[in-house]
Amino acid sequence: MPALVGLAVVSLLAGGLTPASAENSRALYRDASAPVPQRVDDLMSRMSVEDKLGQMVQIERDAAGPADVADHRIGSVLSGGGSTPTPNTPEAWADMYDRYQRAALDTPLGIPVLYGVDAVHGHNNVRTATIFPHNIGLGATRNPWLVRRVGAATAEEVAATGIDWTFSPCLCVARNDRWGRTYESFGEAPWLASTMSEEITGYQGHRLGDDPTSIMATAKHYVGDGGTTGGVDQGDTRLSERELRRIHLEPFRAAIERDVASVMVSYSSWNGTPLHAHRYLIRDVLKRELGFDGVVLSDYDAIHQLDGDDSTLTASEVRRSINSGLDMIMLSTDHERFLHLLRQEVSAGTIPMSRIDDAVRRVLTKKFEMGLFERPFAQRDLLSTVGSDEHRALARQAVRESQTLLENDGVLPLSPEEDKVFVAGSNADDIGNQSGGWTISWQGSSGAITEGTTILEGIRQVSDAPVTYDREGDGIDSSYDAAIAVVGEKPYAEYRGDSPEGVRLSRQDLDTIAKLRESGVPVAVVLVSGRPVEVTEHVDDWNALLASWLPGTQGGGVADVLFGEYDPTGKLPVTWMRSYEQQPINVGDRKDPLYPFGYGLSYRN
Repeated sequence: MPALVGLAVVSLLAGGLTPASAENSRALYRDASAPVPQRVDDLMSRMSVEDKLGQMVQIERDAAGPADVADHRIGSVLSGGGSTPTPNTPEAWADMYDRYQRAALDTPLGIPVLYGVDAVHGHNNVRTATIFPHNIGLGATRNPWLVRRVGAATAEEVAATGIDWTFSPCLCVARNDRWGRTYESFGEAPWLASTMSEEITGYQGHRLGDDPTSIMATAKHYVGDGGTTGGVDQGDTRLSERELRRIHLEPFRAAIERDVASVMVSYSSWNGTPLHAHRYLIRDVLKRELGFDGVVLSDYDAIHQLDGDDSTLTASEVRRSINSGLDMIMLSTDHERFLHLLRQEVSAGTIPMSRIDDAVRRVLTKKFEMGLFERPFAQRDLLSTVGSDEHRALARQAVRESQTLLENDGVLPLSPEEDKVFVAGSNADDIGNQSGGWTISWQGSSGAITEGTTILEGIRQVSDAPVTYDREGDGIDSSYDAAIAVVGEKPYAEYRGDSPEGVRLSRQDLDTIAKLRESGVPVAVVLVSGRPVEVTEHVDDWNALLASWLPGTQGGGVADVLFGEYDPTGKLPVTWMRSYEQQPINVGDRKDPLYPFGYGLSYRN
């Protein structure tokens, strides 16, 4: 071997390239100045069938380490809810991400992976990250510019840890509050979800990849998951095509106009046909009619359900989903079986190679647009932004603007200088409860699960007068000027959060409020929940009712409104029913709600 050639090979190996990739390092697809379509064409001309099929897989990190991902040429990795490195720190996330990228770059073609997470209200898998209000609270703000800023701050924290892709925003239009994902929706009106799709620009920037903090956004779940019969998660949306388009399709049209990078398909069905096998809605409507040119992604193991038995992945499920237009399949396990079945179907001609090439072209295009071939590793210079003071201040502002005042006889605002306040309730001093599901783990949990300010701590920071706290309300007497009862739901997420019998306050919460009322002092109820709670029988006995939704880690924003530091401006993003027997209840259906869509008081009215 000539000395100069030998030195070149040693240099390439030191840089993470194999000898087989030395020639590829001079290929057109490596030229950052070349147009993206040309780079994609050049790379695809060098790929084997196995290389291409691997790009269509997104696998959970727990099921495939870096070497396995590289061996199978897998295109994407994800962390599902609660799938975190140990320790769960931003630095450990960056280290994990870089290990996957080094393994991918060490393959002959050196195609980097995309790494995805459900960063649905901040980088919510990561302890110490800023947790923003869930979408239902953001919908109450009616402030798309604020939502865009929330998206940009989230993108900065996500990019700091290396992650390229968030499965957000959820553009579902929630039409029945029995649904356990209601809080992931911006509201019940198509125009509201469409307006709040501004968050996509926050995540991606004006053009994907132009900024170091740009990450891929995902419009989900396509389409109609907020309108299932009975509000059943993964259920069946029984609507005419005209109504499906009018109510549920419009936010996706808005997302595509914002050049959203990916669309995730819903677990649900439309008039009995699973969306993951709906060729008309995916290939004809989404890709052709709406002109979506990004990546169509399955939901987590969703294609397993197509044959009615989710225990075993079948060739039929692979064939139906891919031929319906899915470009990448999200899997918890079984990537080897999926790739075997996909190769088998391609060899048999039941999945045409043109469909494979279309899917791979879409995936590679996003990788080039993101600049992953030039900047494949975590941006550690941004790690200081994770949970930064600036982002927490933005989250506090989002909490302020989301607070929706439903009742007030004059007890609010409280005086921070003069009012002696008693605080009670199951959600007053619990960062996990006020953050809700999709926080550190999939379903979320009660307790001190991450860093932040509870509502009680926020009250104590804002008030200069004495503040007493007892979770159960014990110890209150008539010497207090007011009592604040912070009550409501406990954390939950999809499926487990469905509530077919309705949502009501627990007996514990009602007993706590009763103790406060017996003291004779005015009682302001602060309701922490992901959807309307049935309060008709009780609200006349309360002096004030403030819907705080799921505010996240900055409980000081709630206190700011309670004490008049900020005038409440939130407007209901959903109709508040008198009883759950009214569900589904939505604006324009001529039912008599307790509070109508768009309702919200201020201290000036």
